[in-house]
Amino acid sequence: MTDTATVDHTAELEAKIDALTVQVQFLADEAVEQRRRRIAIEELQADLTPIATAAVGNAAIALDEANIDAGDLVSLAMRVAENADLLEKAVAQLESINDLVVDVMPIVKQGIELAIEKAALLEEAGYFDFIEAGIGVVDRVVTGYSKEDVEALGDNVVQILDIIKDLTQPDMLAVTQRMLDVVHKQAEIQSESAAEPPGLFALAGKIRDPEVRMGIGRALDTLKAVSSANAEEVEENQPTPMEVNDATSSDS
Repeated sequence: MTDTATVDHTAELEAKIDALTVQVQFLADEAVEQRRRRIAIEELQADLTPIATAAVGNAAIALDEANIDAGDLVSLAMRVAENADLLEKAVAQLESINDLVVDVMPIVKQGIELAIEKAALLEEAGYFDFIEAGIGVVDRVVTGYSKEDVEALGDNVVQILDIIKDLTQPDMLAVTQRMLDVVHKQAEIQSESAAEPPGLFALAGKIRDPEVRMGIGRALDTLKAVSSANAEEVEENQPTPMEVNDATSSDS
């Protein structure tokens, strides 16, 4: 029984010695780490000391050459202190602008990407080529017409628009389309057959056709109406006998 107690006491003593060894090793490692840090700090201090000394010397020389007045520094400090609220508001506005820019940038980026995509679609559809051709047309108009021509066009633009409005009416468009169809058909007939011009008897035979006579009648009525309108315009522009007498008396 005495041998068992001795063994237990020896084991307990060995365990304590092992724990003490671990603690001593930990303290030794900590001492080594502290020494390494101290050496690093000393080396850094040794490296920075000349730099700091040179910086302080340069700053002193620069301040000496700048010839700064202490009163100005005090006045500047007082103005900064007096406008502390204004500076704080300015900083707050800058922060708000920064937040706004951060929020808007994704939207702007998305808009730019959408604009690039739409531009690519327009270019693929040929809009840019059409615009380029239109610019060429405008350039030819600018180089082909003078300022007086443009002013004359501006004076008559209302009449031109009235004429265009009349030409775009359904009945006028139908008549124009029929005339174009007839012209194209006659051109095809003439290109296919090299017939000689009709003689007087052939023309007289065509006049017997009621539709031909109706067409000639309409053409003559149209020419008569146009001639009558021109005659009325000429009569309106001619001076009256009273105006002639007044002009004669003024000349005399």
